[in-house]
Amino acid sequence: MRQFFLLTLLFAMSLTAAADTQVVRITHVNAGKRFDGIGAVNGGGATSVLLKDYPEEQRSQIMDLVFKPQFGASVSAMLVEIPGDGNSTQGSMPSHSHYRGDADFERGYMWQVMREAKRRNPLLALDATAWSAPAWVGNFWSLDMVDYYIAWLQGLRSVHGLELDALGCHNEKGWSGDFAKHLRRAMNEHGFRGVKLHGFGNWGKSKMDFLKAMQEDKELADALDAVCAHTYSEIPLTREQRAAAEAMGKPIWNSEDHVYLKGFDCLISIVKCFNENYIVSGATRIINWYDIAGVYPLEPYSCDPAMLLAREPWSGHYEVRDALWGYAHYGQFTRIGWQYVDDGCCQLGGGGSMVTLRDPSGGDYSIIFETKDAAAPQTVEVRLPKGLSRKPLCLWRSNAREQFVRQQDIAVKGSRITITLDSNTVYSLSTTSGQQKGSFAHVPSAKPFPLPYADGFDQYKSPKDYGYLPHYTADMIGAFEIVEAPHPDNRGSGSGFCLRQVVGEHTLSWAPEWHHYTILGDSAWRDYEVSADVYLNPHDEAAVMGRLCDVGSGYGIWAKGYYLKLDDKGLCSLVITRGKLNQKELIGDKEQQAFILARKDIEVGGEYLLDSARVEGVSACQWHNLRLRFEGDQLTGIVDDQPVVHAKSDRYTRGMAGLMAPLQERRVCTPYFDNLRIEPVRQ
Repeated sequence: MRQFFLLTLLFAMSLTAAADTQVVRITHVNAGKRFDGIGAVNGGGATSVLLKDYPEEQRSQIMDLVFKPQFGASVSAMLVEIPGDGNSTQGSMPSHSHYRGDADFERGYMWQVMREAKRRNPLLALDATAWSAPAWVGNFWSLDMVDYYIAWLQGLRSVHGLELDALGCHNEKGWSGDFAKHLRRAMNEHGFRGVKLHGFGNWGKSKMDFLKAMQEDKELADALDAVCAHTYSEIPLTREQRAAAEAMGKPIWNSEDHVYLKGFDCLISIVKCFNENYIVSGATRIINWYDIAGVYPLEPYSCDPAMLLAREPWSGHYEVRDALWGYAHYGQFTRIGWQYVDDGCCQLGGGGSMVTLRDPSGGDYSIIFETKDAAAPQTVEVRLPKGLSRKPLCLWRSNAREQFVRQQDIAVKGSRITITLDSNTVYSLSTTSGQQKGSFAHVPSAKPFPLPYADGFDQYKSPKDYGYLPHYTADMIGAFEIVEAPHPDNRGSGSGFCLRQVVGEHTLSWAPEWHHYTILGDSAWRDYEVSADVYLNPHDEAAVMGRLCDVGSGYGIWAKGYYLKLDDKGLCSLVITRGKLNQKELIGDKEQQAFILARKDIEVGGEYLLDSARVEGVSACQWHNLRLRFEGDQLTGIVDDQPVVHAKSDRYTRGMAGLMAPLQERRVCTPYFDNLRIEPVRQ
């Protein structure tokens, strides 16, 4: 009797266990869309501006960790910003065409990033679109903008030997069916018929409103090879939107999703994003913003979205974030051209999701699980059909304790795979091989920005080899480029290079404009002097900046800090800038406004004159030295070694340095800067 009781209990336990197991039956291996890749944006801001200045060894390591197959993130697609001189979140990148008729395909560093990424992975899909554009194109939906795109594609091909796989119409600027049709025709006529055109890269509830126009306009439907929008993880496609795109035979792409989280939470949320983009919205290419944080920590979004932090080119130090291994859970187990297996793509009963992809040319397949929303462990049994390999599957796991670690292989028993999934964990199973957790020994230690610092710009013997950009500067808007020094040179040097802000018009900036400026240094600096020689064209102004402790939210670049400005009539002004002006805070009479402005707990924004003076002997087409000194709460502005303005202010006690070309009502100043120096003040 006792033996019978035990057998009955064991049988009952086995039934309970079976009941708790979720069975996923894959019956149709051919039911699923083509996988078009996962990846990240490089751009949408000057996201890699400091990467260009890294020592070659560390820069190569960083690129390997993102793009090298089966090593790190191993992304299969990259979307880059076509630089347009305007701010597009974390700053600006120099356009290939500042003005009508201008064309230089060596400016900036985006070309180098694409070349190096493609060199590591020849199968990498290259995609691109514009955030900002120069003023001469008129508006984003003009025929001039079509020409702008075509010229960039031609430069990419003829100068850098790169072919784009896809092109977006614009980033978050609405939509225009006529523009898409004009652009498609121009691409075909100029030899870019093989480049897929996608549109329209918007966000919000109205982001897919153009689908109705596509249904009614065959030429528009033919022009767009794929439909795309942003942030399906926040606002998924409706069933009707997904059905409309699929009925037209158009792939659905997510050209920018957002995962602004830290640590392992970022890793698992990236995988959840990739899985649910397909399961819910049918997206077959998912691009997250953004890849390499080669930006100063002061800048918006300088950490949380990125795979890697590359903030210190002067030291070579960089830091891998957990996020990178979220990409690896897809990137090292899939290839563009694989196929989703719909029966194996679903939400899990105990919380989480799974996606199955297969190689249509053979029997290999991969399964990616995430259990972010699971409350307890759960067992999943996957039943395989013919056509999928029966080889053992390698198993890689990430959780809060350890990321991307290989586990014991899983054998296929008959036609079944059984796995117990812990909660809040990521798993990748695959019949493929070769995966690894890439790393490099002896990453240099972090070091502060070196002080004193000086750059006379003559060290850049061939400016185009540097993309015309000096070391360590990060342009917030406009383009501060290395150019030949103007003549005559009243400093006596008579030759050499200097820095100039070369964009003389208001840009079609993705984010609202402010003065054109560039930053460098360390946000912890307190007492120091920043100085530069400035050369003013007629009607120009120029400024040196200091104690910059904020450069805006990402949509807008109004700085917080101080600047010393000189115009071509000798007027010298010492100004405090407090970020974007909030008019609501300044309602009332002048006395009330003065009281509000004095309070440290209220940041009303705006720019306020602290002191000014007229300097004799200053006129256009001359070199003069500007120097801004910070000593505690004492601020001093010095012109040609003579103190001319002074103020007392303790609102901002630390921050970075910068150079400014002020924004005027109808133009932007284009002054020259030379002999930049930043030195600590000894007390």
